[in-house]
Amino acid sequence: MQNRKKAVALNYDGANAPIVTAVGMGIIADKILEKAEDSEVPVVFNKELTDLLCNVDVGDAIPTEVYDAVAHIIAYITELDSSL
Repeated sequence: MQNRKKAVALNYDGANAPIVTAVGMGIIADKILEKAEDSEVPVVFNKELTDLLCNVDVGDAIPTEVYDAVAHIIAYITELDSSL
């Protein structure tokens, strides 16, 4: 089976668990990444986390099992953003 590119977009409001706003493979993944780049949204490449989050329905909160991993990514992005 061919490994297809995957992408997941999240929205975090700072108060509630992050919400999955888009999930895609192949061409759809390319479009998600293109939209992020066009909107200057940070992109993080983490295959294992993406594989897990691809199983979450759009509109649902991320599962509790990935809270720590996502929190570290959000903290890292926030730190980078504040240093610019």
